[in-house]
Amino acid sequence: MGDESGALPVQQYPPPGRRALIAGSTMLAAIMTTLDATIANVALPHIQSTLSASPEQIIWVVTSYVVAQAIATPLAGWLATRFGRRLVMAGSISMFTLASLACGLAATLPALVIFRFIQGIFGASTVPLSQATLLDIYPPEEYGKAMALFGVGSMLGGVAGPLIGGVLTEYMSWRWIFLINVPVGILASTALFVFQPASRTQRTPFDLFGFAALSISLASVQLMIDRGAMLDWFDSAEVCAEGLVAAVAFYVFIVHIATARNPYINPALFKNRNFVIGVLVATGLGVLVFGALPIFGTMLQTMLGYPVLLAGIMMAPRSAGTAVSMFISGRLLGKVDARIILIAGIGITAVAFWQMAGMSLETPTSLVLSSGFILGMGAGMLFVPLSTMAFTTLPTNLRNEGTAMVALFRFIGTSAGV
Repeated sequence: MGDESGALPVQQYPPPGRRALIAGSTMLAAIMTTLDATIANVALPHIQSTLSASPEQIIWVVTSYVVAQAIATPLAGWLATRFGRRLVMAGSISMFTLASLACGLAATLPALVIFRFIQGIFGASTVPLSQATLLDIYPPEEYGKAMALFGVGSMLGGVAGPLIGGVLTEYMSWRWIFLINVPVGILASTALFVFQPASRTQRTPFDLFGFAALSISLASVQLMIDRGAMLDWFDSAEVCAEGLVAAVAFYVFIVHIATARNPYINPALFKNRNFVIGVLVATGLGVLVFGALPIFGTMLQTMLGYPVLLAGIMMAPRSAGTAVSMFISGRLLGKVDARIILIAGIGITAVAFWQMAGMSLETPTSLVLSSGFILGMGAGMLFVPLSTMAFTTLPTNLRNEGTAMVALFRFIGTSAGV
């Protein structure tokens, strides 16, 4: 095992000023990549018109991105362990920025779909490695603050995407939802390379068989989820085939990691009870909080007749609620029993879903706005204590893989919710 040049000694944390620079650079990268997961949703009708695509074809702009992220997210752990987080994150953001430029300049739908896939591949590692970085630079007693900061970066981007996408599409062009990443990406990659602390590296063999089995399973699941509603689910031979491939590939993967000497995913992760609970809750948050977001934006435009900008504005209160509650939760954690914060978060989330369950085409604007804010509040109060709990007892040598697994399962939950 070796260290990158300038690696931080064990248990030595950077001073507050440098810590702020490190946190700022990682969060900028995380916000940019999570933003792109939802920023294109409100612009799909405009992209469809410009590129003369059918409704079935245009959905591949979203599908290609999510399939790529599902495949590449688990890879983040091995890459960071082998090459170091600083190199992986700075390089990934650089390639993500180039892919964003290509998306903005794409003249045909196939080109846009390919470049979106490349975007997803290189953006997948940013969120989990940002979380691992924050856990490394903050002492255990400040994990609540670190996870609040991470939550704002990782969740705010996804929730704010429709608003920013609506503004750019309305006043500039749908191409700017991708081109805006260029200056931000240059700033983020430079800041990451300059401020990101070096981390330990290890020459771990790459488990190609395990990677292939898991990638096939995840890609098949994403295709099944994304195309199921359009093809009438299991009445479609394609969806049945995708489900069968996903199940078989996942079974092969589980058997393989249980018997391989150097498996792609370390089974020791799932022997930690706190971590397993964190993974399960991350999946649930994906389903409940983010899953309905793309559908909600489409409903506002197609069924309620809201223009793209107004649809984005209507979804903005969720971002505000998330930011407020995460700030409060980060401050309270350690001073108030975490179970009280969790119970409050569950209760607030339940109220929001009770409001949303009764929505119809006659639902007043005030209810749309208030339910979004309340849902964001509840999600933030759940995310911070549970994220802190998941990594408090996890060994530091499993941190890269652990954050990748949490990001993957939350992402799968989001797709399943949609």
